[in-house]
Amino acid sequence: MKQVLAGVLAVGMAISSRAQEVGTNGPEWLTRPLSLVNALDTALQQNAKVQEARNDLETSRGLVVQTRAVAMPQLQANAVYKYTQPNDIEGLTINNYSLSTPDQNWNSDVQIVQSIYLGGRLTAAFRAATATQKQAVADFETTVANALLETRLAYYDVLLAAQQVRVHEASVDLLQHELSDQEQRQKAGTVPKFNVLRAEVALANERPSLIGARNQYRIAKNNLANLLGYNLPHDVWEDIPLNLTDGFDTAPSQVNLPDAIQQALNRRTELVSARQKVTLQQLNIVNAQAGYKPAVSVFAGYNWFNQQYPQPGQAAVSLNSDYSGWNAGAQLSWNIFDGWLTAGKVREARSQFDKSQTEYQDECRQIELEVRTTYSDLIQAQETLDSQSSVQAEAEEALREARERAEAGTGTQLDVLDAETALTQARTTQVQAMHDYSAARARFQRAIAADLVSVH
Repeated sequence: MKQVLAGVLAVGMAISSRAQEVGTNGPEWLTRPLSLVNALDTALQQNAKVQEARNDLETSRGLVVQTRAVAMPQLQANAVYKYTQPNDIEGLTINNYSLSTPDQNWNSDVQIVQSIYLGGRLTAAFRAATATQKQAVADFETTVANALLETRLAYYDVLLAAQQVRVHEASVDLLQHELSDQEQRQKAGTVPKFNVLRAEVALANERPSLIGARNQYRIAKNNLANLLGYNLPHDVWEDIPLNLTDGFDTAPSQVNLPDAIQQALNRRTELVSARQKVTLQQLNIVNAQAGYKPAVSVFAGYNWFNQQYPQPGQAAVSLNSDYSGWNAGAQLSWNIFDGWLTAGKVREARSQFDKSQTEYQDECRQIELEVRTTYSDLIQAQETLDSQSSVQAEAEEALREARERAEAGTGTQLDVLDAETALTQARTTQVQAMHDYSAARARFQRAIAADLVSVH
């Protein structure tokens, strides 16, 4: 089978001369050899979705800090200076002694506040911060895994399109050779003009397939370049000069479906994210129920303020005369009745928690379905690939015999054309089978999280 696959890959070793010419015009980073591993590494660094997910991950780290802030001490500093127009100040005279506030005032203080009980919110804040971080990492890994799968499939699509171009080029060459042979025979008077016309029609019918294959090749390379985050030069517009060096992944797969399902349920990052969402919704119930309970905090600080009233013997207060000192205390607040606000929040939180559990269970079923579906597709692709192991060799032999019979006078030109068409179909089916198996294998590996990229 390996010999047959090698034969398919060797069909028409050169792509069209037009594509070869374009392939020399790109910058070095675009024309250098690109293996599948290189493509995946490039996608990790430059793919737009991966970059956006990386930004989201950084954003989530900021949310983690915000979540924990409720449990952290708060240090506050305040300072105020105030000037009041003198005629706007009311005075008071007691025993011929005038009292009035000064027209200039200042005060400042530094205070630290620490919540020590918030009805369960403090512990919930730390647990929520941990869950948020785990969920963000899982979401990032999901995006990376999807981007890598898209890149892998796009790489295979380019390989398929390139092989399809070669297959149809080889078919056009065969039909062109047949047309030339029939023209020579017609000039020699051994075949009628009808044979030449039939060969011309067969060649004309094959050329649109070659044109379409070349178009698909251009589109496939554009798609891969986009996934790799390439900013293409504007002077590269007909055909992107990508130089792919790897082939299809046709290694046999030995799969135990129950083990594969269990691995997916254990490793799929979508489930990790869903589990953390359940945890967060459960903590939201704790936060909502905290409205029923008191909140206790302690504080300590230091105050400075200027003299407010003149002392005996002073004509006026002095801004340079100040008072200062420490203060400390505790504060308890308890919202005894809030108009059923807390009850409504608890009801909403419990409903969201139930919904998150339902979503998690459904995600498990969807992932199991994905594993079973991709497994079935993999089996089909494997069986199709195996069924094509000897078809190309048989089609080539059939064409050889059809030509010999036609030359010996026991066969017809139609037999030769049919054999050429059958060979083209065999080559096309073989290449498509290799692509479909490689793609099915990649999707199955993604379904069971075999290609997981961890974030540290």
